[in-house]
Amino acid sequence: MTTPAGSADTNLPQTGPSAFDEHHPPSRELLDDCVHCGFCLPTCPTYQLWGEEMDSPRGRIYLMDLAEKGEIGLEGPLRQHIDACLGCMACVTACPSGVQYDKLLESVRPQLERNVPRTPSDRLFREAIFALFPYKRRLRAAALPGALYQKLAAVPAVRKLAAKLPGRLAALESLLPPVTVREAFATLPVHTSAVGDRRGRVALLSGCVQDVFFHRVNEATVRVLSAEGLDVLVPRDQQCCGALELHAGREDPALARAKRTIERFERLDVDHVVTNVAGCGSSMKDYAHLLADDPEWAVRAKEFSARVRDVHEVLAELGPRAPRSPVAARVAYHDACHLGHAQGVRTQPREVLRSIPELELLDIPEAALCCGSAGIYNMIMPDAADELGKRKADNVRSVEPAVVVTANPGCLLQIGKHLKDGTDGALPLLHPVQLLDASIRNVPVPRS
Repeated sequence: MTTPAGSADTNLPQTGPSAFDEHHPPSRELLDDCVHCGFCLPTCPTYQLWGEEMDSPRGRIYLMDLAEKGEIGLEGPLRQHIDACLGCMACVTACPSGVQYDKLLESVRPQLERNVPRTPSDRLFREAIFALFPYKRRLRAAALPGALYQKLAAVPAVRKLAAKLPGRLAALESLLPPVTVREAFATLPVHTSAVGDRRGRVALLSGCVQDVFFHRVNEATVRVLSAEGLDVLVPRDQQCCGALELHAGREDPALARAKRTIERFERLDVDHVVTNVAGCGSSMKDYAHLLADDPEWAVRAKEFSARVRDVHEVLAELGPRAPRSPVAARVAYHDACHLGHAQGVRTQPREVLRSIPELELLDIPEAALCCGSAGIYNMIMPDAADELGKRKADNVRSVEPAVVVTANPGCLLQIGKHLKDGTDGALPLLHPVQLLDASIRNVPVPRS
């Protein structure tokens, strides 16, 4: 067995009590699956940035192994290098041994959140994020000053003040989505009937950030599903699915949101629960694993997760029925990590886009490498996220597209931010369903 460069043999005996508490520690079996071969290194964003062994998946697994054997504590290097991980899961795709790094990270992050105190400023910043983003009403309230700020942002004095903001606050300011009050407060119809003969019935998770700041994507999704013969239900009282909190290791609130989501959607008579957000879909499909040891929820979670589909999966399975008009454009598709790596949904979005006549679909170099969005990562680790965002923007520019599409709001904001830093600020960034919707309705491709 090979080991990380400069490290000792990983077959060390247990030398003390595990540093992890007894609630879902990382599995010894999963830790032992890693043979430290290094196939993960070319696709790991942080290893590509810094070349640091402990900022690679195998290095992080080595640290987990040491903590489990009582060699190190949870504070210090383990927390440092786990915090630096984007959780993009590119290593899961790349690993020839089938190492479940996603499950290991999913178990370790809550351990750190429970057992290792953060600095007051770090804790306050994270609490502020989670006091806002999972709550649709609070996001709508925030949209009002956000819309005003964006009108004032062109004023030189305002821009000068913004340029003086410190790292994390500057990252928040630079990632503000385009805000309109009308879009922020718009609602989707509870029921939209299928066009023509009905081919099925689905419910749509409208999301939090998605529904407030990317409402046009939800509108396009409903229109496309209806045009392809599906009745679409959008429950008004649905809440956050818990994805952001889950990916950040905030286990208790994430599981509470998961249970509420299951409870709301399980009683609907639908074939699938559809999501158009990569991060939400990956979490909802994982509810069965997350709640597997909960006697009250295990079966319900398994049945719910089995019904969850990304919108591209549904459209690809149905096959095109609604007539498409040509979209003669070079379109670059970016694989959102939680769609391509976490859910394994790669071919379906491309199939959907290739159903549009005259569209030239382009793959981006280093497609497996994360753009740096990664849930809240680009807000809490702005320097690393900026390096990855610039790299992704350069790769996008290299294929000379007329349009860029990706299936996650965080990716749209992150890539858009770094394209604006160059000469491509006017390049449309869309969700794939927006492009399909324009083709089906025979209208111009939207700008955003």
